[in-house]
Amino acid sequence: MQPELGIIEGFYGRPWTWEERASTITFLAPHGYGFYLYAPKADVYLRRRWKEAHPEEWADELARLAAHCRSLGVRFGVGISPFEIFGGFDADARDAMARKLAFADALGVQDLAILFDDMRGDQADLAERQAEIVDWAAGRTGAERVIVCPSYYTDDPVLDRVFGQRPDGYVERLGELVDPRIHMFWTGEEVVTREWSVPHLERVTEQLRRKPFLWDNYPVNDGQRMSQYLHLRGFTGRPAAMADHVAAHGVNPALQAVLTRIPMLTLPASYQQGKAYSYFAATRAAAGQVLGEPLGQTLWEDVLFLQDVGLDRLDAKEKVLRERYSGVDHPGAREIIAWLDGAYRITDEIVQTQ
Repeated sequence: MQPELGIIEGFYGRPWTWEERASTITFLAPHGYGFYLYAPKADVYLRRRWKEAHPEEWADELARLAAHCRSLGVRFGVGISPFEIFGGFDADARDAMARKLAFADALGVQDLAILFDDMRGDQADLAERQAEIVDWAAGRTGAERVIVCPSYYTDDPVLDRVFGQRPDGYVERLGELVDPRIHMFWTGEEVVTREWSVPHLERVTEQLRRKPFLWDNYPVNDGQRMSQYLHLRGFTGRPAAMADHVAAHGVNPALQAVLTRIPMLTLPASYQQGKAYSYFAATRAAAGQVLGEPLGQTLWEDVLFLQDVGLDRLDAKEKVLRERYSGVDHPGAREIIAWLDGAYRITDEIVQTQ
C-alpha cells in the first residue's frame, strides 16, 4: 500500500522551465505521482509580490500546465505564499487574496495551498491570525482540497533561530482552530528529515488533529550548501508502515528536473516493496530507467562523487566528469555539465530575497 504521492515544486533558486514541468509530470504520473503543486519560490507573484497579477504570458503558461495535468489525470494545484499577510489581514489584503483565489479558480486548480513557511512568526496570536486567513480563503476557493503550511512546519529549532521563536503551543493551537477538512503540511523532525517513524507521525497527528500531509525535502538541493550536491540516491528512512499514518506524501524535487526523477522513482518502490526494498538496487534500476543504458551505468559509477564529495571539492575529478558527460546527447547528462558549470548554485542571498 502507498499513500497518494505527488510533486511539490517548492524550491528556491532557478525554477524549472515549462517544458521541464510538463515532461516531469508526464514521466512520473504512471508511477503513482497523482498531484502536482506549483509553488516555486522564484514566482514572485505567489510570494513577495503576491498582491500583483501574473503577467499574461505567465498566466497562459500556467493554464496550459493545468490542462496538461488534467489530460494525465493528475491533480493540479497552486501554492500561495501571502508574504506576512498575518501582520494585517485588512480590506486591502482581503481584496488582493480574493483576486488571487479567482485567478487560481480560473486555472481550474483542484488543490489550493496557503503557505506560511519561511516568514517571521514570533507573535503570540500567530495561530489565531493564520486560522482566520485560512478559513476566509477556504470559503472562497473553488479548489476541492485546501492545504496549509504552518510557519513552524517541523520540530527543527533552526526555524526558531531564523524566523523567531515559535509561540508556545503554536502547532496544537493551529490544529485546534483550522477546520479538520483542511490538510496541513509537515516536513518531519527536521526541515530535511533523514528518517520518518510511525511514533513521530502519530504524535504529530495528535498535535495537528489530522494526519500530516508530508512535504518531503528530499531530493531537493536548493540551499547554499545543498546545491553543491546532486541528490541521486534512492529514498531511505521512509518505511512502508508510514502509509497508514499520512494524508499524502508530497516530494519537493531537486533543481535538476531530469536527474530528480531517479530518486523520485524509488519512493513508490519503497512503499510497494516494504521490507524487501533495497535503496541501492532501486537507485541503479531507476538510473537506467531515466537515463537509459549505458548512461545509467555511468552515473551509477559516479554517484559517490556527484552526491557526496561536493562541487567545490571535486578537484581533478571534475575534469574526469566533464569528459564522461560532455557531448552525451541526453538532458540528464546536460544537467550534470550545467551543475559542474555552477548553473544551479544557490546563495544565501537568493534564499533571503525570493
